[in-house]
Amino acid sequence: MSAKKILIITYYWPPAGGPGVQRWLKFVKYLPDFGWKPAVFIPENPSYPIVDETLKKDVAEDLEIIKNRIWEPYQIAEFFGKENKKFKAGQFDVGGNQSWKSKLSVWVRGNFFIPDARVFWVKPSLKVLKKYLTENHFDALVTTGPPHSVHLIGLELKREFPKLKWIADFRDPWTEISYYKHLKLTKTADSKHRNLEQQVFQHADITLATSYADAENFRKKGANAFCITNGFDHFETAEKVKSNKFTLSYVGVLEQLRNPEVLWKVLNDILLENSDFRSDFELKSVGRIDDKILEKITDSPLRNSLRNLGYLSHSEANREMQNSDLLLITNFPDESSKGIIPGKIFEYLASGSQILSFGPKDSDVKKILDETGAGRHFIYDDIDGLKTFILQQYHLWKSADAQPETQNIERFSRRNLTKRLAEILDADTA
Repeated sequence: MSAKKILIITYYWPPAGGPGVQRWLKFVKYLPDFGWKPAVFIPENPSYPIVDETLKKDVAEDLEIIKNRIWEPYQIAEFFGKENKKFKAGQFDVGGNQSWKSKLSVWVRGNFFIPDARVFWVKPSLKVLKKYLTENHFDALVTTGPPHSVHLIGLELKREFPKLKWIADFRDPWTEISYYKHLKLTKTADSKHRNLEQQVFQHADITLATSYADAENFRKKGANAFCITNGFDHFETAEKVKSNKFTLSYVGVLEQLRNPEVLWKVLNDILLENSDFRSDFELKSVGRIDDKILEKITDSPLRNSLRNLGYLSHSEANREMQNSDLLLITNFPDESSKGIIPGKIFEYLASGSQILSFGPKDSDVKKILDETGAGRHFIYDDIDGLKTFILQQYHLWKSADAQPETQNIERFSRRNLTKRLAEILDADTA
């Protein structure tokens, strides 16, 4: 039996680095094992905030890749202030950290570029893809966002080719994401965002969410939604190397909206109170810390414990995860964010290191940590519980006692998740 064909439309693709590229890079890698032959449509000249050339090794040599040029208005944003370079990664200053230029840039971004600044890729891509799909048969079409403007391509292609099964994949929610309320939207812009989101939910044959709560919210809005979380590939690194430092690491981009200020306070308190901890502790950053957060850390006792490695390749970052004693993961504090499962948690799981998580109460991340025994989840004001947990982990490290083993993590392997995806596709394309 010949393989079914699936076309994936994505903005992020190697050499893009960071979490946005991982999901469909891995699905594409494993889909042929389950009877699906993928092709990928990507921008020819994207402006990626992070580049990782090592990810190209996961792209099969015979994979068909179609490219089309894109125009992105980020130079306009940067004209208002160099700090607006963060817009490319979906970040911006908030609260007292916002200058008037930054406020203006956020307002322009939210109200003029709907749903996002990559919207200028939609029309030229439709012209290319309508011709391509007329000349080439496909059984299914995937759009993955953010950027959610990619879903507008899927929406129009579904209207043009109604028999083509369309899967709208939401790596993050659209109007329910925590920073949405910070976009300074007018009523008209807000209405347009919500209308476009609703059209995607109504017309997509399948909507994928990366968390249980998001899938449930999408179903409430009328979507035929399924949850397939992000996941991990097994590490190819050597066994864990015990360091002469008790190491707490953050891997990724730490932005202001997810800044765990309570952690910095507790760590500073312990450093001042406990001379042994002060000698043994290391705070390691792999990736990028927002400049405002970094300034506050370096203006505190933590500055002597900080080791800022900057961005590393994916394989190097995995080694740092594996050789850390605690791995930090943060989420937005809002109740509406309890369904967000940051993609890095799954590679954290694969590392075998304990995880220290921050976010809203009863979140999906807490559910995963409780089920796997891989760490502890805290709300942002649990100072006493947090201090106790950190000191417990430190004493385990100091005495060389074994950490509790994780359990039931294999269901989050990329291969098993792709098998689940293929089962959903097969059921809906039979």
